[in-house]
Amino acid sequence: MMTGGLVLAAGLSSRMGAFKPLMRIGGKTLIEHSVESLFRGGAESVTVVLGFRAPEVHRLLSERYSAESVRFALNPAYETTDMLASVKAGLSVLAPCDAFFLLPGDMPAVAESTMRALASALAETDAPVAIPAVDGRRKHPPLIRASSISGILSYEGEDGLRGIWRGYGNRVAEVSVSDKGCLLDADDMDGFRELSRYMEGLPETGAAK
Repeated sequence: MMTGGLVLAAGLSSRMGAFKPLMRIGGKTLIEHSVESLFRGGAESVTVVLGFRAPEVHRLLSERYSAESVRFALNPAYETTDMLASVKAGLSVLAPCDAFFLLPGDMPAVAESTMRALASALAETDAPVAIPAVDGRRKHPPLIRASSISGILSYEGEDGLRGIWRGYGNRVAEVSVSDKGCLLDADDMDGFRELSRYMEGLPETGAAK
């Protein structure tokens, strides 16, 4: 199964008080860590959706990764739209794939083993999406079949992606994991500090493409 990745990094970072994508953990920015987590998880290419301060993030990632590895999409209405709008923007330039991970740009600590488990779940079932679950609660990143893209692009209902998943009913593959990385994001400064402590305790791995 050919897998891609979609990283959402268009927001204002308003609750953080600093621009999250360019905050650093160790020697890399948050957005680099998020992109590379998807490469480690099996993504062949990654599309990053930009908005606020898009030129800065575009320049950083363009210098680090090849054009074949990392693509870019723009959500020009990032100040007034929700996550689903950024997802739709990213899907318009997503590289051909059988399925894609959907990862918020402030969640770089998801384990490779979690992503591999999601890929196995899709390979073994006909589910349209596989979602990691920690203690029974669904978390990011879902792995979504490319055959679901048209339905996502046309969806205008309530609750964004959750509304789409509800429409799938019991066809969603929930994959139980014990991955703390699925629980950590940089929503605010306290969250960033906890994320930093966790990631600084992980072994270093290289994933630049």
